[in-house]
Amino acid sequence: MRFAILTLLGAALLASPVAAQTGGTAIPTTTISLGTATPGGGFPLYGNALAEVMNAADPQISIAPRNTKGSNENIPLLEKGELDLALVAGEPAYEAFAGIGRAPVRLKILTAIYSNPGMFVVRADSPYRTIRDLVGQPVAFGAKGSGLPILARYVLDGLGLKQDEDFKAIYLDRAGDGPAMVEDGRVAALWGAGIGWPGFAAVASSASGARFIAPDVEEMTRIRAKHAFLKPLLVPANSYPKQDAPIASLGSWSFVLTREDLPDEIAYRLAKTLHGNEATFCKKLAQACETTAANTVAAAPRPELIHPGVMNYFREIGVVK
Repeated sequence: MRFAILTLLGAALLASPVAAQTGGTAIPTTTISLGTATPGGGFPLYGNALAEVMNAADPQISIAPRNTKGSNENIPLLEKGELDLALVAGEPAYEAFAGIGRAPVRLKILTAIYSNPGMFVVRADSPYRTIRDLVGQPVAFGAKGSGLPILARYVLDGLGLKQDEDFKAIYLDRAGDGPAMVEDGRVAALWGAGIGWPGFAAVASSASGARFIAPDVEEMTRIRAKHAFLKPLLVPANSYPKQDAPIASLGSWSFVLTREDLPDEIAYRLAKTLHGNEATFCKKLAQACETTAANTVAAAPRPELIHPGVMNYFREIGVVK
C-alpha cells in the first residue's frame, strides 16, 4: 500500500503524514516504513535501535520498523513499494543485484549495516568441534525467509556439502526459537552470523555455555575458491559471553536497501541523519559500530548501487569524490 508523505519542500511522496510539535509549531514529519525480520533475530534488534536513534536525532523523520519474514520477503516488498526501507542480508542482496534465479533488482543501498561472519554454535559440553562433526545431525539454519540459510548454503557448498541432504536441516518460524532448541538438545547446532547476534548471545549465556564452530583456514580457502564474494571476517574476542579468543570466518555485509523510487532528498536526509549520529548509534548497539559511511562505500558491490541521494551526501563529506 502506498501512502503520501511530506518532505521539507511539501512534496507528496510515499509514507504517512504526521505532525511533530516543536515550540508550538507543527512541522511535517516524514514517516518511513522499515522492514526487519521475525522477532528474536538480529534484524529487529538493529531496526528498532536504528529507528530510536534516527527519530530522536531528526523530529522531521519517523522511522517505523515492521516485522517481516526477513530478507527474502523484504526484497519483493521493496520492489512493490510496500516498504520504503528494509534490512537485507548480504547473500540475498548479492543474488538480487546479480540476478541469480531472478531478474536483477533496481533497489538501492542506503547503508551497510554490519558484517556477518557465519558460524555454528553448539552447547559447550557437546562432542561437536568441526563442521564435519555436524554432518547427519539436526541443525537449525535460521528463520524461513531470512538470509542466514542462504549464507549457510554457500559456505557448505564450498565444502562439497548440501544443506538439506547432509544435515537434518530445520528452518525456524521465529529466529528467537533457535537457542532453546540447542539448550534442550532438539538440535545439535544453530547457524547464525554477526557480532552481537541475539541467538549466539542466548546460547552463550545459557547454563550449558557455548562453543562456536567456523570453517578452518583450509576450509575457508576452499569456500572462497568457489564463492569469492564471501569475505574473510573476524568475530573479536569477548563478542559473546566466555568467548575469550577471536573467531575467523567468512561472510558478507548486510544492508539497508531502499525502494527504487525513494526520492533523492529523502535518501540524502536519512544518510545525513544516520551518519551524523554514528557515535550515538554505536553506543546504543554494538553491532551498529560498523554502520559507517566509509564501510558503506567499501561494502557496496558496485558504487552505482548506492542511492544517488546518499552519494550526494557522501561527496559532501568527502567519503567519495
